[in-house]
This record gives sequence, C-alpha cells and structure tokens, in this order.
Amino acid sequence: MESESDLLTPVQTAVRLGIEPHTLAVWRSSKRYRLAYVKVGRKVMYRRADVERFLKLRTRPGVPV
Repeated sequence: MESESDLLTPVQTAVRLGIEPHTLAVWRSSKRYRLAYVKVGRKVMYRRADVERFLKLRTRPGVPV
C-alpha cells in the first residue's frame, strides 16, 4: 500500500525534474512522455518510484575525463 509520502504533487514532481509544473500538464495532454500519474477526480499525483524510473531511463553516460 502506498503512503502519502510515496505520492508527489505536480509541483513537487516538477521541482524534482527541473521543469515547470505547466510542462507536466502539457506532457499529460500531448502524451509526449510516458510518465505515469495517478488521477482521482481532478487531482493529479505522481508516484515517487515512477518519477525516479523516468529519470533513470533518461540518464546517459557522461564523457570520460
């Protein structure tokens, strides 16, 4: 069972991703990125694990120094 700390608001998610909250709304409506979200009524929340997985899948190796 998920606890409240496992769910992030759009603002918290945007801060974690380094984007504006409005960008998340655009991604949801355009289906640009497959970032899963939970919707109950009008409220949108993101699972912390899904956000971390989203970041991990987009991580690219750096150039060796």
